Amino acid sequence: MANAASGMAVHDECKLKFQELKAKRIYRYIVFRIDQQQVVVDKLGGPHDTYDDFQASLPNDECRYAVYDFDFTTDEKCQKSKIFFVAWSPDSSRVRMKMVYASSKDRFKRELDGIQVELQATDPSEMSLDIVKARAI
Repeated sequence: MANAASGMAVHDECKLKFQELKAKRIYRYIVFRIDQQQVVVDKLGGPHDTYDDFQASLPNDECRYAVYDFDFTTDEKCQKSKIFFVAWSPDSSRVRMKMVYASSKDRFKRELDGIQVELQATDPSEMSLDIVKARAI
C-alpha cells in the first residue's frame, strides 16, 4: 500500500486495476472511493459498458474518483482512446466528504500513471458525453 502525504493510503488493487484498464482494456471504467483513510476500488465497468453505464455508477450524494477509457474517432477518421480522470463531488454530498476528496485528489491521481484528461463534476451535466468528446479531441 502506498502512503499519501495527505495521510490517505492508496490500496495496491487501485493501481493494479488501472494498469489492466490501460494496458489490457479489460475494463471500460473504474470507480474509486475513500474507505477508512484509504482509496479502494468501488466498481469495475466491463469492456462493453457504455458511458451511460459509467454515469449511472456514480452515486447521487457521495464523492468518488473514477477513470474512464473513452474511445473516439478523430476528424481524420483515426480511432483513438483517452483515459479520463473524473473527480465526482455532487453538491448534495457532505461538506467534510468533499473536503477529504478534494485534498487527496492530486496525490491519488499521481499514483495512476497514464491519465490524459481530468474532469471535475458536481452534477451529471458537467460530465456529459458532449463535454467528454470536446475534451478528448
